[in-house]
Amino acid sequence: MTNTIIFTIATLAVLGLLLAIVLYIVAQKFKVEEDPRIDIVESILPGANCGGCGKAGCRAFAEAAVKEGLDTCFCPVGGNPTMQKIAEALGLTVEAKDPQVAVVRCSGSCDKRKKTTVYDGLATCSTIASLYSGDTDCKFGCLGRGDCEAACKFDAIKINPETGLPEVDEEKCTACGACAKACPKGIIELRNKGPKSRRLYVACRNQDKGAVARKACLAACIGCGKCQKVCAFDAITVENNLAYIDYTKCRMCRKCAAECPTGAIHEVNFPPRPAKPAAPAQPAAAQPVAPKQEVPLNK
Repeated sequence: MTNTIIFTIATLAVLGLLLAIVLYIVAQKFKVEEDPRIDIVESILPGANCGGCGKAGCRAFAEAAVKEGLDTCFCPVGGNPTMQKIAEALGLTVEAKDPQVAVVRCSGSCDKRKKTTVYDGLATCSTIASLYSGDTDCKFGCLGRGDCEAACKFDAIKINPETGLPEVDEEKCTACGACAKACPKGIIELRNKGPKSRRLYVACRNQDKGAVARKACLAACIGCGKCQKVCAFDAITVENNLAYIDYTKCRMCRKCAAECPTGAIHEVNFPPRPAKPAAPAQPAAAQPVAPKQEVPLNK
């Protein structure tokens, strides 16, 4: 019995050794040499694996940067400083890009967009969007269930419980685009931060006609075109009853925001507008002078 056990163990050990030798030979024969620069680039990246670059992760980004170059590669989390380090490591040059930030194109807070239905189900935006248009009369607005917040790996976007709308912390936002991808209504957009972090955008996605949009939300864009008329830089277009500001053309004059009758155009990080001068006081109307009466002299 003992000899049988020893023989079995010895046989298994020999088979294991032979298989190990075979696997080693096969691995050496078919191994793929990997460019060591891939490891260098990956070590420079922030390691967020957020997919904001359009690749599957930081490793996939590093492989693309080494094999394809940097023309189509940009890490939004690391930004220009990280891309400059990668370019130096690869002996390439890279063009700096304007920093971006996520903006929420919806102004339909609870006080401006009343609920007309009650939803009692799985509380995610994607679920609600797949079932019906939402619990207000605006079928284009934010659903407020926080899919964007759950998708953000940087704690940069939160649902305000008072307004029911997401708010972006621009200091934390890396413009990875995860929140925009998670929003089933498409109300989150990546835009250039702008000089001094100042920017203008239409915080509305409602494409209904003016009266219908206004009835659904007091802050909706009604497609009146007043903003487009006052813009001297051809930065505003109105299509499908909705205005849109092209940030590449906008010169931050803010005339459009002052002209918008519903306040749908948001001004971010601008100084307060100067107070309008008080109207000059109207001079008091001159009082008619009573004619002098002649007093008869006593004789």
